[in-house]
Amino acid sequence: MTHYVTPDAHDTINVASLFNLTGKIALVTGGSRGIGKMIAEGYLQAGATVYISSRKAAVCDQVATELSAAGPCHSLPADVADDNDRARLVAELGERTDRLDILVNNAGAAWGADYSDFPASGFRKVLELNVTALFFLTRDLTPLLATAASPDDPARVINIGSMDGIKVPTVLETGTFPYSASKAAVHHMTRTLAVELAPRDITVNAIAPGFFESKMTEASLERYRDNIEQNCPLGRIGRPEEMAGVAIYLASRAGAYTNGAVIPVDGGTCVA
Repeated sequence: MTHYVTPDAHDTINVASLFNLTGKIALVTGGSRGIGKMIAEGYLQAGATVYISSRKAAVCDQVATELSAAGPCHSLPADVADDNDRARLVAELGERTDRLDILVNNAGAAWGADYSDFPASGFRKVLELNVTALFFLTRDLTPLLATAASPDDPARVINIGSMDGIKVPTVLETGTFPYSASKAAVHHMTRTLAVELAPRDITVNAIAPGFFESKMTEASLERYRDNIEQNCPLGRIGRPEEMAGVAIYLASRAGAYTNGAVIPVDGGTCVA
């Protein structure tokens, strides 16, 4: 027998507030440029208070000042791949706030070289920043995330993966072996952490971007833009609002029941 439960006020859809982040506190690593900056700006416009972090203190400070025109944005420079610097970032954030609603693990690196002479140092650098640092920063910030979390409104961890972690990249002529491997690892770690942290009312999801304008993609777009766009079913690269949009969805009430997902934002490139 099917039992019908009458919806109460809690179940009423309020589209006006569905994507509102007013009162939320977010940390975006790698937030001074590229995809991180797009997400930080989107969060600010949606009402959140945002902390951005990046290695270069002067740049981080400058961008935080610039973004403050859209809302309260604060600079917390750090190299999250360095154990001591990462610990300092966690401590400083804890001094400024007693909770963290949203963690965006965006800081990352890529390295291109031929298969025959790919440098071990470059391989290790990419894996250390893209995978190892992501895990330990998330682990160390879990107490602040748990403080902000509730069953109806979980805290959110959003990892930035890549379409290259879903499909083997072929459009560029240079091998990016550790980058692809690291982003595939990010996707699966996202699923693992989603199961681990769900009992603490923390969701973990990943965004798998295609090509967007950023420092990381600058050289590739300069050399191969035509090939990149032809390789995408929509025939173009992504736009800032399209990255901000999916990040806001995952951080807002709209995404409260999404957990363990890897969402491609690549115009369909990874399935073409």
